[in-house]
Amino acid sequence: MNEELEFFGLTGDEIQKRIDEKLVNYDTSIPTKSIKRILCENFFTLFNFLNLFLALAVFLVGSYKNILFIFIIIINTAISTIQEIHSKKLVDKLSILSASKSTVIRNGKKEKISINDLVLDDIVVFNTGDQIPTDSIVLKGEALVNESFITGEPDSISKKYGDTILSGSYLISGKIIAKVIHVGEDNYSAKISKEAKYIKKVKSEIMISLRKIIKFLTFVIIPLGILLFLSQYYMQGISLQDSVIQTVAAVIGMIPEGLILLTSTVLTLSVIRLSKSKVLVQDLYCIETLARVDTLCLDKTGTLTKGSLIVKDYISFNDDKDNMYNILSNIGKCSEDENSTIQAIRNYFNSPNSNLVPIRKISFSSETKWSGITFNNDESYLIGAPEFLLKDNYKNYENLIEKYLLEGFRVLLLAKSNEILSKRSLPNTLEPIGIILLLDEIRENAVETLEYFYKQDVDIKIISR
Repeated sequence: MNEELEFFGLTGDEIQKRIDEKLVNYDTSIPTKSIKRILCENFFTLFNFLNLFLALAVFLVGSYKNILFIFIIIINTAISTIQEIHSKKLVDKLSILSASKSTVIRNGKKEKISINDLVLDDIVVFNTGDQIPTDSIVLKGEALVNESFITGEPDSISKKYGDTILSGSYLISGKIIAKVIHVGEDNYSAKISKEAKYIKKVKSEIMISLRKIIKFLTFVIIPLGILLFLSQYYMQGISLQDSVIQTVAAVIGMIPEGLILLTSTVLTLSVIRLSKSKVLVQDLYCIETLARVDTLCLDKTGTLTKGSLIVKDYISFNDDKDNMYNILSNIGKCSEDENSTIQAIRNYFNSPNSNLVPIRKISFSSETKWSGITFNNDESYLIGAPEFLLKDNYKNYENLIEKYLLEGFRVLLLAKSNEILSKRSLPNTLEPIGIILLLDEIRENAVETLEYFYKQDVDIKIISR
C-alpha cells in the first residue's frame, strides 16, 4: 500500500467549511497596482490640473475652439494609462499561470492544487526541491530543510515526526508528509515580510526633471498669468473673453506640453519595440532605467543555463560499463531524490535489467555531498562528490578527475560497499566503480545574448560557483 495514502486527508465538507471560515492560504504578496490607483496616478497630476484649469477658463468665456490644446493632455495621459493597465493585466495573468502547486491528500487521494488553495489541516506531500508554502508539522518521513530564506543561516536542519517546518524554507533532501498548521498572514514568512514589502516608485531622471519644471512653472505661471490678465482687462480695456484667451495662450506657450508628449511618444515606441522581443514593460519610464544600465549581474544556473543537467559520458574503472550502466539505472529508478543530478541520471540510464530491491535509502545532503541505496543483495551504492567519498584516497584519482573538471564537466563518483548504509556516516570500506560526467544545459541564445550586451558596453558579472 502506498504509504502516502495511509492518510485520508480532509473531506469535501471539511474543506468547504474551512473555505467558508476563510482558513485558506491566500496570497499575502503585494499585488500589482489596482486600476483605480493607476488612473489616479496618471490623471490627478499637477500638470493635468494646470491645463484643465486653463481649458476651463477658456470654456467659461465661450471660446470653445481654443480649448483644443486639452486633447494633447488627454493623449499624453491616455498613453501612459493604457500601457500601465495593459502591463498590469499581463502580469496578473502570468502570476496565475506561474503559481506554484502542492501535492495534497484529500478524500484518500493525491492531487495537485495551487498553494493558494491550501486550507488549514490539509495533508501535504513534500519531496526534495519543494518549497514549503505554509507552516506545517511533520506527520511522517524525514528530510533536511534549508531555512536560509527566512533565517539567513545556510546550515541544513533535520526535520522528522513532530517537527515544524516553516513557510519559505525548502527541502534539500528526503521526503515528508506534513499537516498545514498556519495559512495566509499567520505563516511565519508572511509575518516577517509584511512590513518589508511595498510597491517601489519608479526612479526616473526624466520624470523627476519634468516634474521639477512643471512645479517651478506653476509657481511662476499662476501669478504671471493673473498679472497679465489684470493688465489686459483693466489697464488696456480688452474684453473679458479676449483677455482670458490671450492670457491662456501666453501661459500655454510657457508650458512644455510638446516636450512631455514627445517623451511619452518616444517611450511608447520603445515599449512596442521591446514587446516584439517578448519583453513586458510595466511602466513607461522603465525604458530609461534599462537604458542607463552599464553593469548586469547574472547567476549562471537557470539564467545562462536551463537549470538542468545532462549526462555526457561515464567511465568505468574496471572497464565494465554495462554493469555500471545497470547499477546507475537501478539507482535512478529507486532514488527518492528529485534534484537535477538524479533527473539527469534517470534520463540517461533508463534501462534497469535486474531484480534489485532497495532496502535502505539515504537522500542527498548538501552537507555530506552524497546519496546512496542499499539493495537486497547486501550491496550498497553511493553517488557523490569524489573528494567527499574518497577522502584520503582521492589523490589516486585526482589527475583524472581534475582533467574533466578543467574541461567544464561536473564529476560524480559511483562507489560500492558491502555494508548497509547508516544515516549520515560513510561506510568504512568503499570501492570506486567509475565516474559520471555531467554538463549544465546551456540556453540556445546564451552566446548571442552575451555578445549583444558586450556590443552595448554593458559589463557582465556572473555570480556563481
